[in-house]
Amino acid sequence: MGELNPLYPIFLKAHELEFLIVGGGYVALEKMEFLFKSSPHANVTLVAPFIREETLNFIKDKPVHVIQRKFCLEDLHRKKIVIATTDSPEVNRKVKEACNRRQILANVADTPELCDFYMGGIVTKGNLKIGISTNGKSPTLAKRIRQFLERILPDEIDELLDTLRNYRETLKGDFESKVIEMNKRTKLLLKNDKN
Repeated sequence: MGELNPLYPIFLKAHELEFLIVGGGYVALEKMEFLFKSSPHANVTLVAPFIREETLNFIKDKPVHVIQRKFCLEDLHRKKIVIATTDSPEVNRKVKEACNRRQILANVADTPELCDFYMGGIVTKGNLKIGISTNGKSPTLAKRIRQFLERILPDEIDELLDTLRNYRETLKGDFESKVIEMNKRTKLLLKNDKN
């Protein structure tokens, strides 16, 4: 067995955080499409001296605050997550270094060594959300796995989630006994019939 992926996956309440995207080109558009697909109410500020028409069209009905000028340090005020997408390695590095000094998480597109986090593949079926990471080694494989899972997971998965939540609420006892009972019930869902 090879090395293990050391990344720790988390699911952020993007609508409660303030995101900054630096850059207005195709990469910025790609990152925003990814973010808004998963979190339609994310709080985003976009700062760039030039913003492509496609990017402007995408954000016209989204909660994006646009600042059309070069990045400056004041843009980091109150931001929790920053994504640098410019075509200038110097600007991207400046953004990352400024984020480091302020303890702000940063992602520099296509530069894994300057990333505090990666934007992996995400499968969403109702309330079920699955994150996929290849530790930056193959975004294409993450994409293919996402597409596969989207195909095989039923659209009705929310009904199952509601049923399980309702069942859990009927259980008596302490937390440990509830976990044991829920494990018994959900184990049946994934039982593999090889007999």
